[in-house]
Amino acid sequence: MTLPQSMSFVEHGQGGGPEVMRLAQGPLPVPGPGEVLIRVLVAGVNRPDVAQRAGSYPPPPGASPVLGLEVSGEVAAVGEGAGRFSVGDHVCALTNGGGYAEYAVAPEAQCLPWPEGYDATRAAALPENMFTVWANLFGHGRLAAGETALVHGGTSGIGLTAIQLGTAFGARMLATAGSPDKLEACRRFGASDAFNYREEDFAEAVKRATDGQGVDVVLDMVGAPYFARNIQVLRRDGRLVLIAFLGGAKAETVDLTPIMVKRLSVTGSTMRPRTAAEKGAIARALEEKVWPLLAAGRCGPQIHASFPLSEAEAAHRLMESSTHIGKIMLNVAS
Repeated sequence: MTLPQSMSFVEHGQGGGPEVMRLAQGPLPVPGPGEVLIRVLVAGVNRPDVAQRAGSYPPPPGASPVLGLEVSGEVAAVGEGAGRFSVGDHVCALTNGGGYAEYAVAPEAQCLPWPEGYDATRAAALPENMFTVWANLFGHGRLAAGETALVHGGTSGIGLTAIQLGTAFGARMLATAGSPDKLEACRRFGASDAFNYREEDFAEAVKRATDGQGVDVVLDMVGAPYFARNIQVLRRDGRLVLIAFLGGAKAETVDLTPIMVKRLSVTGSTMRPRTAAEKGAIARALEEKVWPLLAAGRCGPQIHASFPLSEAEAAHRLMESSTHIGKIMLNVAS
């Protein structure tokens, strides 16, 4: 594959609102040991991208400063020691940054083949959500068949992924969302019950739906405003898993007694700072446990909208509006 001398990418300068993003030209990244260079066809848009653009989520040391944590495309070159994929192979990847570009580098361990029957758009919609849900809902949350879980933000990409995977592995899934059409989407994708957090107290709704028993796991991306009620809805030996703080990170005047009385676990994680080996272990688990479900037509992503790379600003404005159901994508290849 003959590589160009330069590429287009989305630059966001010193950060700010969506309007700071613009197309720029720069050199292609060079794959290091254990890495692959991907000719990007499609990139996913995620909340961390919005936070990084705004200046509140800087990339970790050594990561590309360019936005974008998930891509699909073709392997264009391989670094020393990278041997699983060859030039021309179709892969999707969880990147450490750099996805809003015509070429991006990713550790080979964080790459996966496109699931059977998938195109570039659907493949690009997988990594961020699948890695996050698998590591948190099934890893830290230890969700098992026969248990019940509550997922906040049920119609986000992560929310719909969690609902589908939890259901596929034998759990009962409940969800919160903010409008009738979003509630319907949660149910359509497998939630047995969905609650409008704008119109009712989700803790009371969960109590009614579970005959007062509560849930085994809560997957939460809201944070502080929900903390006390999350603790309230957990049954004995329940697990609260925090993956974001969209509503704030500091919870005050919270009664900690139920954590002791009910033997609760409160945990959480971020994906980006994990090592390539840690992310690679998640990738291998996904390939073994989840990729066969995707090939069978189950648990796939919901694509809400796709934009050209040059319209990243519009994609971010849609993300910030929270009116979408499912994934927002950027088409990179013309």
